[in-house]
Amino acid sequence: MKFSKVLKYASIISAPLIGGRIIGKYAVQNARKDYKKNVKPPLSPPGYVFPIVWSILYLSMGIAHFIVVKNRANKTVNGIYYSQLGLNYLWSILYFKYKLRGAALIESYILFSSVILTATQFYKVKKSAGLLLLPYVCWTAFAAYLTTGNWTLNKDNPRYTEK
Repeated sequence: MKFSKVLKYASIISAPLIGGRIIGKYAVQNARKDYKKNVKPPLSPPGYVFPIVWSILYLSMGIAHFIVVKNRANKTVNGIYYSQLGLNYLWSILYFKYKLRGAALIESYILFSSVILTATQFYKVKKSAGLLLLPYVCWTAFAAYLTTGNWTLNKDNPRYTEK
């Protein structure tokens, strides 16, 4: 295999992970501290779980996208994928950087819907690619629950949306 193809495929697989790392470094620097001070809904995991889970999910997204690209997915499928990835990054910026918690709540349900759409489209191209996204579908559903719970429990606290 040519080096240029290896580089292309490596960039496809690593792109979500690299993007998540950039968002984590610049947009959510104080996320753990912020997370600790809020009242949390039941089943909320400890803060250290999130970077571990997201690293695994970003890697599985990249692998699923690689499978779809190798199977010649059309531009629409790729557009859906990149749209959900952008929404994924946007949630962190809204919630942690700008503390627009109400907007992040609405966006979490839009993200969840777009992840379901992405998984469905990937499944149509190649079953294994769609199945690789099932943990991501479950996690975004859980994240929407956590965002809803955090909003409900903290919305009357002025520090909750304070920058």
